[in-house]
Amino acid sequence: MLAERRHQLILRALRAGGPAAVTDLSEELGVSPATIRRDLVKLEEDGLLTRVHGGAVAEEGDQPFAEVAEVRVAEKDAIAARAAAMVEDGQTVLLDIGTTAYRLARQLHGRRLTVITSNLVVYEELADDEGIELVLLGGMVRREYRSLVGFLTEDNLRQLHADWLFLGTSGVRPGGQVMDTTVVEVPVKRAMIKAGGKVVLLADAAKFPGTGMAKVCGPEDLDVVVTNGPVDPATRSSFEEAGVEVVLAGEVQA
Repeated sequence: MLAERRHQLILRALRAGGPAAVTDLSEELGVSPATIRRDLVKLEEDGLLTRVHGGAVAEEGDQPFAEVAEVRVAEKDAIAARAAAMVEDGQTVLLDIGTTAYRLARQLHGRRLTVITSNLVVYEELADDEGIELVLLGGMVRREYRSLVGFLTEDNLRQLHADWLFLGTSGVRPGGQVMDTTVVEVPVKRAMIKAGGKVVLLADAAKFPGTGMAKVCGPEDLDVVVTNGPVDPATRSSFEEAGVEVVLAGEVQA
């Protein structure tokens, strides 16, 4: 296996599963522990991970869409199904970037809706569905991350209003702050919040606390959080104080 391919697989394993031991990575990739150690040294030099005793942990960072799409698919589908049940035919839905929004788009086939998005994978998923009026926001293409960003995207959003915004995140802090790893996406997300009537955060259990260095918004900007697991007490308290409804995927809608 080429070193470049090993490096990709090592980073994918660390981002998906957290810290990993040299021995575990060696068995998973079918190479010697010495080879893994050399790979970890190189990746640390590149700023992509931090070596710890016996293994490594990935640095927080911007993960390509293809990598994230393979992680926690069942959990994202459960959240997507619960979110889709909130939407009524004839309404306008604004979908954020990211893989959970994409899984939600898959749940919208056959509905009579207007969908607005800067997510190229959502666009590709719904482009042939004639029942859906599809609005693709303009902007600069981020190819690996399958999104559109920049002042054109933000200007487009200032001219639009949606009944629902379904927002993604890379992490939620105990105070209820919604975070993101990618600074360039933050202004677009904030413009989406202003354009959305009801703002729904889609966050699987791994997003509490998750990652992210840039604040997108506080809990006061949210109406609903849809997740697949219990939210830690501090974060739940922050949501309750801000009047945010926490909905568990799988619960029956009243």
